[in-house]
Amino acid sequence: MAKIIIVLYPDPVGGQPTSYARDSLPVIEKYPNGQTLPTPKATDFQPGTLLGSVSGGLGLVNWLESLGHTVVVTDSKEGADSVLDRELPDADVVISQPFWPAYLTAERLDAAKNLKIAITAGIGSDHVDLPAAIDKGITVAEVTYCNSISVAEHTVMQVLALVRDYIPQYKIVVDGGWNIADSVARSYDLEGMDVGVFGAGRIGSAVLERLAPFDVKLHYSDRYRLPAEVEERLKLTWHDDIRSLVPHLDVLTVHAPLTAETQGLIDDELLSTFRHGSYIVNPARGAIADRDAIVRALESGQLGGYAGDVWFPQPAPADHPWRTMPHHGMTPHTSGTSLSAQSRYAAGVREILENFFEGTPLRDEYIIVQGGGYAGTGAHSYAAKK
Repeated sequence: MAKIIIVLYPDPVGGQPTSYARDSLPVIEKYPNGQTLPTPKATDFQPGTLLGSVSGGLGLVNWLESLGHTVVVTDSKEGADSVLDRELPDADVVISQPFWPAYLTAERLDAAKNLKIAITAGIGSDHVDLPAAIDKGITVAEVTYCNSISVAEHTVMQVLALVRDYIPQYKIVVDGGWNIADSVARSYDLEGMDVGVFGAGRIGSAVLERLAPFDVKLHYSDRYRLPAEVEERLKLTWHDDIRSLVPHLDVLTVHAPLTAETQGLIDDELLSTFRHGSYIVNPARGAIADRDAIVRALESGQLGGYAGDVWFPQPAPADHPWRTMPHHGMTPHTSGTSLSAQSRYAAGVREILENFFEGTPLRDEYIIVQGGGYAGTGAHSYAAKK
């Protein structure tokens, strides 16, 4: 039998919901690329319910315990006295979400003598030290595509919120005001703007598709160029890298994985090449941007706004400067954990666990690291560019 640690974000302040705004979810059978949704043999949850917090347990606890496995579900993941650190030495499986990541550093992986697989309930596995996992022969897997469209929708929402300056307008209403001049002093139309995507994988491509009807001029950069048919249909302009991309933009959205190449990439030097008053939406990883450089660019007016839902570290401390910097539209890391997305990634984790326990192959698209190297999606997203 296995020991499984599931690290999830804390329950709502008032406890698990007793009712929900909607009674059901739309039925979606395939993702835009034709990939089928997770196909576990069964699930133990009602789609559209809160599964990503501790009490939700990803809908896995009853099933796992019925099989005789030991299950530890916790939100305690930081510090030497954390539940994660106490339970890790004899754990076989660790599951966590990017929104409340169990940072599996090289030191933690050294301590996890029995660890065989680390599963991301969602997409993005950079909270695992992937080279260390490769060295130790640990499999790293994630539920690819499960919340890509969720993040793309969140991105479009934040682009519009920044450009139209929605958040201050909403606050004026909440505060009892009606001053239209104040409301529109920083409000523009998105129509006609140059919008660029850095990283045109599943999320970035979905953002391009969703922004095209706004009659914007679309640009992108990615290590893999999109098919000519897609470039022609969306009227895309290709750029070799981010440095050649950003001088042409009014809006940049960021969808690249966090790697040695992208960490701290959006720094003072790069920001100085943006058009004055440009906007950035970053739902990828907070560490892709230089924290203090973003603050300086907003304070000087070089940036017109910054939004996203990714921070470093996570959860962000109360004094993190992105909480109070001007003209921001930051959210907690929520873009990929809508109730709709939770149902998909909970089902995907169960599918991965079923394969793991049965000794059958995982879907290739779910694999990041396996057999002592990058594999599957990991070979595409994380391996060094040749």
